[in-house]
Amino acid sequence: MLQLGSKVVIVADQYEQKLPIGEYGYIIAYDRNADNVFDYVVRVPKANRNFLVPDEDVELEEVLIQLEVDRIEREALIDYALVTHNEELFKRIMKGDEEEAEEEHAGKEPISREDFIRQVNLKAWI
Repeated sequence: MLQLGSKVVIVADQYEQKLPIGEYGYIIAYDRNADNVFDYVVRVPKANRNFLVPDEDVELEEVLIQLEVDRIEREALIDYALVTHNEELFKRIMKGDEEEAEEEHAGKEPISREDFIRQVNLKAWI
């Protein structure tokens, strides 16, 4: 749950309320009604209005800035690797996410053929 007064950016319009996507606003209240899908009341100064929005439609400005910085950093490293013909760096950047996933799976023990068939049959039966 975001704090009151937090600067947020509207990133989606899930319920098609004509929200100003891409505009920033401030959380001015929580909507505590259990029968309501909305989580926050957001004040958008540019539109000079308050909007009821769900949690999925807003994101903290700091988080969006950090994602953009990470993207730009990755693109700059790719450009550097291409200019310097550094194939190892290029491959590490491009496959960085895949290698982390492989490391997680590498810790698991391999299962026997019979156990694998038993698991597949069990899932197919369910």
